Amino acid sequence: MPDPKDLPQLIPPHGGYAELQSYKMAEIVYDATVVFCDRFISKRSRTHDQMVQAARSGKQNIAEGSMASGTSKKTELKVIGVARASLEELLLDFKDFLWQKGLPLWGKDHPEAQAVRKLAYASNRSYLTYKTYIEEKPPEISANTMICMIHQTNYLLDQQLRALEKEFLQEGGFTERLYRVRSQARKMRG
Repeated sequence: MPDPKDLPQLIPPHGGYAELQSYKMAEIVYDATVVFCDRFISKRSRTHDQMVQAARSGKQNIAEGSMASGTSKKTELKVIGVARASLEELLLDFKDFLWQKGLPLWGKDHPEAQAVRKLAYASNRSYLTYKTYIEEKPPEISANTMICMIHQTNYLLDQQLRALEKEFLQEGGFTERLYRVRSQARKMRG
């Protein structure tokens, strides 16, 4: 009988989502969305709830996908894709907010947009990094700040999805790993 410690690990390490840059940014987006909506959108509005739920879905699905990765790469890919879709929905809500209020949407080269985008490189970045933009600035600046943050989060998720796809194509998923481990165990038994 083969010694289990000589076999490759069947369920690889998984989780660790709190260290993912995509999760960290999604968490900031969620916190900032709650504050933004409380400031500028009626709490009785369906839009308020939908925006908060879209932001929450982005964050929570990254965590769920990370936790599922040990036993299902397919689920991880799917749920990270749901996170990305939720944040795209949120992005459209912020753009709609600007349009409906007659406020300008900043281009990526707008000086304020560049200042906000640089904040992503701050060490120990957190909601506090963006707090004044969300809590103290007028709606145009707050909404455009949110748009910049969501674009950055979506970029990170796109990178993460590409890496997960590549890993899945090279290594397969749980079923393939299960087959490899079982085959190795049979060979070791002789």
